[in-house]
Amino acid sequence: MLQLEGKHILVTGASSGMGRVFCQMIAKEGARVSLLARNEDRLKETLALMGGEGHKYYICDLTDEEQLKATVSTLEALDGVVFCAGINDFVPLKFVKQEKLERIFQTNYFSQVILTQMLVKKKLIKRNASLVYISSLSSKLGVAGTLLYASSKAALNSAVRVIATEMAPLGIRANAICPGIVQTEMLGSTNIDEESFTKQAVDYPLGLGTPEDVGNAVLYHLSDGSRWLTGNCMVIDGGYSLK
Repeated sequence: MLQLEGKHILVTGASSGMGRVFCQMIAKEGARVSLLARNEDRLKETLALMGGEGHKYYICDLTDEEQLKATVSTLEALDGVVFCAGINDFVPLKFVKQEKLERIFQTNYFSQVILTQMLVKKKLIKRNASLVYISSLSSKLGVAGTLLYASSKAALNSAVRVIATEMAPLGIRANAICPGIVQTEMLGSTNIDEESFTKQAVDYPLGLGTPEDVGNAVLYHLSDGSRWLTGNCMVIDGGYSLK
């Protein structure tokens, strides 16, 4: 069944990791996808992996407001948006610096809110559209070393609930998905050591997740099957929360 046939979906962070997989899965369900990320070569790689027709990519640094404005001005009306762009850094409290705090929040929180605002002001989000924000299970835990990342995602969760309330009169729904540890390229770019990673993996009754596991939740949120769901933060963690 083509759950998203005829829909136009924007995916940020589309050049790698979960974002790349989401684009492939969304296209397979019949949607036309607009891909947004900073790296053109990697965006082209994603595009080459996708089926279907009518997809476009946009080169944009989400943390650059002028680039964001220029990109939004060229977009067509949307039936859904997947806010997948994000960065991570494992830093104990005693090593937290203002620069790192601002960098994490700029990407994981500020840019998400600003992009949403721009799309709404330009009236690019159709009635009955779905806004899907990729958050993290970290936002609900207190794991040592995750202060910067966890707090940025917790802020995003709160924003999603407010956005859901404000958008409801327009028939637009907004939800967050909070995955546990998913095996992506992002894990390799952080300073977490392999031993710590292995110890955490043991705590997942169903094992570590894959981008496809999260992608199935994304498809549900984008589809009309979730028409009565808004302001929710879905935890998808392979049973980690059961411990």
